[in-house]
Amino acid sequence: QLQLVESGGGLVQPGGSLRLSCAASGFLLDYYAIGWFRQAPGKEREGVSCIPSSSGGSTKYADSVKGRFTISRDNAENTMYLQMNDLKPEDTAVYYCAADLWSSCGTWYDRYEYDYWGQGTQVTVSS
Repeated sequence: QLQLVESGGGLVQPGGSLRLSCAASGFLLDYYAIGWFRQAPGKEREGVSCIPSSSGGSTKYADSVKGRFTISRDNAENTMYLQMNDLKPEDTAVYYCAADLWSSCGTWYDRYEYDYWGQGTQVTVSS
């Protein structure tokens, strides 16, 4: 069974950090671009970041998170990570990871490009 499972969400104060994980089972993440998306209450799901598959491409970040978030992959663990630093209240959302086969992250912000989605993990930034 092909599955993505996010973890690492929680409650953090402004300025704090969290590291989200996205573990894959049933397929090799190396073959997929992995995107992180988030959705706040009453808002559209938006792209946060993307790391390309082993076929090539470049890592992408939304302007709102550049310099604060870092996406990475550990192929040996078949897991992706999103390191989030200097968190702000506007980062509060449910965060999802998604997989897009052999993608270079060319249209990474388009949620309909992705083949598989995780169930999401809640991130709340509040004092």
